[in-house]
Amino acid sequence: MNTPELKKIGVAYHPHIAEAVATAQSVESFLLEQGAESVLCCSLKDPQLEEAITSHSIDALTVLGGDGSMLRASQLCAPAGVPITGINLGTFGFLFELERHNWQNHLAHLMQGKYRIEKRMMLQASHYRSNELLGTWQVVNEIVVCRGQQVKPIRMHASVDEYPMASYVADGLIAATATGSTAYALAVNGPIMPPETRNILVVPVAPHLSFDRAVILNEGSYVTITVDTNYDTVFSADGHEPVKMMNHDSVKISASNMDVHFIRFHNAGFFYRNLNRYMKQNPTV
Repeated sequence: MNTPELKKIGVAYHPHIAEAVATAQSVESFLLEQGAESVLCCSLKDPQLEEAITSHSIDALTVLGGDGSMLRASQLCAPAGVPITGINLGTFGFLFELERHNWQNHLAHLMQGKYRIEKRMMLQASHYRSNELLGTWQVVNEIVVCRGQQVKPIRMHASVDEYPMASYVADGLIAATATGSTAYALAVNGPIMPPETRNILVVPVAPHLSFDRAVILNEGSYVTITVDTNYDTVFSADGHEPVKMMNHDSVKISASNMDVHFIRFHNAGFFYRNLNRYMKQNPTV
């Protein structure tokens, strides 16, 4: 598990978690003591962080916050190939290995090059209206096409590689990565996929007398979700602000040409040990 040492480290914290600011300062001091050449310590929303990532002024990024903070960091770092680790200060922390009480030992290993890189597939989602491309998103967890404010199921059609797969009357339809299989897809009884699996998971939300099974596609396939309803419909990428859809709009979802690079200190079995802990006791209860 010996890999090149990382000497220029970014430390980014959630700006609205008071604990994150103090912990980030402790992490900064610790990394410098462990031999880091430089440490950039700032908020996840600080423009200088994005500049440091895109200019490769940092070799790796340590994130302090919850899963939302890790998603934000992943979207910043993936295009530049900057690897990420993080200290969980939130609740679930499915994307984290480090906690409040154990980060010192692991970050010491980071400075010694004792870690591995876990590459996780991302999705690319493209919104079309009458064959016109309206926007493109890079996604770590999932794309969700769902009903808007009206409490009524919507009709959707899903095709795979341009061939019809299924029609749905449901509250929504999720297209997720293996990473996203432990997010919204898990809440609607989707399967749990190993984190390095390179597949696309398609799972409906509250289907009504329609196809109700999850489908797993290979990395080379793409799924197109087309809405066929006059009710208010939106889609959201990784839980961001919803985008309004009109009747017959479609979202095409495929594997991205980018990966997220997570820095890992444990073997692959840690994912399942961590998962079992969450399944036994919801930490938010």
